[in-house]
Amino acid sequence: MSRLSTSLATALLLSILSFSAWAATPTTTDGVTTIHLDQYNGYFTARETLAGLKPGRYKFVIHNKAEKLVGWQIQDGDGKQLDMFPLEPGQTGESVVEIGENGFRYRCPINPTPWYEVGVSG
Repeated sequence: MSRLSTSLATALLLSILSFSAWAATPTTTDGVTTIHLDQYNGYFTARETLAGLKPGRYKFVIHNKAEKLVGWQIQDGDGKQLDMFPLEPGQTGESVVEIGENGFRYRCPINPTPWYEVGVSG
């Protein structure tokens, strides 16, 4: 890896770590915990921290901040499909799903992103 690539990778990692340190705690109303995700070209950002989540009912609010069609796909930790839909530029969609003790994973199947694997605890 070139020196420039290493510097850019380090800067990106530090930005992600800095952002996660400032992420909000998810709110729970009537037993449903809400997580807001913004989808850009090839990656997601979370407004709330995804650390320390518990099994339960979740509402994911996904906003397309890319300037093209993207998608939302969420599976449980065993790979069972929970929800999937497309999002036009600027559109917001919601998934209300039950997350078990095996966690969950999500991605964009249209503008392929890697799976974001999220574990839950007790």
